[in-house]
Amino acid sequence: MSTTSTSSSTSTTGTEFAGKTALVTGAASGIGLATARRLGRDGAAVVIADHNEQGAKEAAETLKGEGIRAAAVAVDVTDPASVEAAVQFTVDTFGGLDLAVNNAGIGGASAPTGAYDVATYDRVIRTNLDGVFYSMRYELPVMEAAGGGAIVNVASILGSVGFAGSPAYVAAKHGVVGLTKTAGAEYAAKGVRVNAVGPGFIETPLLKEMDKAAHDALVGLHPAGRLGQSEEVAELIAFLLSDRASFIAGSYHLVDGGYTAV
Repeated sequence: MSTTSTSSSTSTTGTEFAGKTALVTGAASGIGLATARRLGRDGAAVVIADHNEQGAKEAAETLKGEGIRAAAVAVDVTDPASVEAAVQFTVDTFGGLDLAVNNAGIGGASAPTGAYDVATYDRVIRTNLDGVFYSMRYELPVMEAAGGGAIVNVASILGSVGFAGSPAYVAAKHGVVGLTKTAGAEYAAKGVRVNAVGPGFIETPLLKEMDKAAHDALVGLHPAGRLGQSEEVAELIAFLLSDRASFIAGSYHLVDGGYTAV
């Protein structure tokens, strides 16, 4: 398991998360990186966990250059032992685990349910659903033992509606919402809040290979007239992790430019 060293700089733009440590999976780019930056700028020490080891290192170095305390760790969220090691690395590096954002995910090929490739289905479910379970499985005991914490699972608008050609992704994201509600109910009285966010289509690396016609069609599905930005999702995640959301547990919050309103 490779890591980067932590930064000695503590220059940030806020203090809401000062003294707290955050673990963010899938944080080498996109929503994960935007969230790690958002938390770090408000005082948190952040661990960038990603299957892309080099990308995780580069992201951590970038954040350290911005005055954020950061470290990187390679993680395969489909492997429970890898997830457990990433959680332990976080505790060993920064002394605890207060906040977690379970964001790692993949898209998967598009095909009707009756023709969907079984191996692809399994891979999407292992990453997008099992990966969230494994993450919570090892995050929750650490937070409970410490007397509290907060977790945000990154689901999707497709955790509440269907989408033709994406049976695996839709099934996984619906499952994430269910896991969130269950864990939220189990741990609220123990001082650990678990919530989920449901982003609409966001301008992330997952969409970079899409042709213009398809991209424009997606834009047309959002009453806001555009796709979202990773930073907009990060703002909602930061709120849910903060003490400002102290009475919010086991819930699912959309950030979708009106996609699910029509």
